[in-house]
Amino acid sequence: MPTHPTEPAPAHPTAPGPLPLTEADPSPSTEPAPWTHRPLEVGLVGAGPWARAMHARMLATGPETRLAAVWARRPEAARLAAAPYGAHVAADFEELLDHCEAVAFAVPPAVQAELAPLAAKRGKPLLLEKPLGPDLAAAQRLADAVAEAGVVSQLVLTKRYHPATRAFLAAARTRDIAGARSCYLHGAFLGGDFATSWRLEHGALLDLGPHLLDLLDAAVGPITDIRATGDPRRWLELTCEHANGTVSQASLSGAVDVPRALTRIELFGAEAPLVYDTAEIDHEECWPILRRDFATAVRTHTPTELDAHRGLYLQALIDRATER
Repeated sequence: MPTHPTEPAPAHPTAPGPLPLTEADPSPSTEPAPWTHRPLEVGLVGAGPWARAMHARMLATGPETRLAAVWARRPEAARLAAAPYGAHVAADFEELLDHCEAVAFAVPPAVQAELAPLAAKRGKPLLLEKPLGPDLAAAQRLADAVAEAGVVSQLVLTKRYHPATRAFLAAARTRDIAGARSCYLHGAFLGGDFATSWRLEHGALLDLGPHLLDLLDAAVGPITDIRATGDPRRWLELTCEHANGTVSQASLSGAVDVPRALTRIELFGAEAPLVYDTAEIDHEECWPILRRDFATAVRTHTPTELDAHRGLYLQALIDRATER
């Protein structure tokens, strides 16, 4: 990404509007190549709404993976998640590890931070949720266990696996960015399946922050400093300084009544703004790409970009934002 200042664009009779993402990268999507490896046998830890709606269904419905087993602390929930796909219901975590090649986690951060290092020590590749853990120390222990074991790890940063996101990031890399503003807003904390205890306790920074900080860091450049103001349980404002001198701002809330979740990033500079907005994207397009990326990394022994080390980096940013 260019870091040198550019001359202002000539004045126009009518100022140009934001550049739609389709104009930023008009290349059409292509069908993936046929899967030639043996399906990856994945065990799922967790059986809550997210585990059932996304993880279990994703792992069971593609040629790259097979949902081999499910374990949860509530056996009846594990049976409910496993039954539609004929997966084995493990009696305990150790039994789950015996029935799979890799492990996917769909549990609260504290549980993931406790169990994922044990799976890594058993040599199991890991599909990890964000954040890695409830705090930086727990995230560090998990990332260290992954590094020591040398296993493949991948983060479920959902938006990163959508073609529109990849097109946006590719376009952003061609820009000289002067500033950026962004938001991730929804009302899930107000009630419903996702108003879980860890989200209500820690708020939007720990839940939504990894998504938005990852996108800003990838689009604008490495974040070198971060400050937060506000209440993460209600509304939080982040100011980020990037290595190239750019400043970006981010608004986070999981406790506002909006018609649908809103994730938006605007990049400003000498050209028309480049805008990323998830309002019209279909998240169902993320899951086949996520599944293919993880299985490919495991079968080819190739490190992933969105790994536990990336998760630790994001957790360190969150920790820095909260220490002031």
